[in-house]
Amino acid sequence: MAAYEAQWGGWLLPPAPRYNGGPKVFRSDMPETDGASNWWFDAGDPRVSTWYGFLIGPENEFCIGDRAHRITLHSSITGWIESVALAYQVQRWAPRSVTVRGPAVDEVDLSGMEPFVEVEGVSDGWWRRADTVIAVYQAEAWLLGRPEEQIATIYSGITEPEIYLDYSTGT
Repeated sequence: MAAYEAQWGGWLLPPAPRYNGGPKVFRSDMPETDGASNWWFDAGDPRVSTWYGFLIGPENEFCIGDRAHRITLHSSITGWIESVALAYQVQRWAPRSVTVRGPAVDEVDLSGMEPFVEVEGVSDGWWRRADTVIAVYQAEAWLLGRPEEQIATIYSGITEPEIYLDYSTGT
């Protein structure tokens, strides 16, 4: 928790396009353990009232969870930040987008697409190919055990090279 606070504590985050905007400010709280003696702590207060919280796991993974279950969205805190940044960038450059919900998400063809490794997706991920970027959000569906809650957004017609930013340099 000390390392989390030192690196991330106090960061004011922009609203995420999913998960009711995500946490507003990164901050830690009292850790809790699960039945397997793994520790978890709050990532920060949500922007709005939610039925789940945002958590940091024992390997610094970014998760959502209720009292009984936790689902990893990204295998790192940086993955969450990259995912939110990518969402803003792709919405800016994509002239078309289509949102698919429920079991139809399982039919979205990701073959031949390259994952955005920066988002370190676990239940949620981003893929790209030529002028198309696809975001898949499954954590809420997995947490609820309800496949009808999964969402995929397909962005197409992207012609700007900026969608493939080099995040290490900001260019």
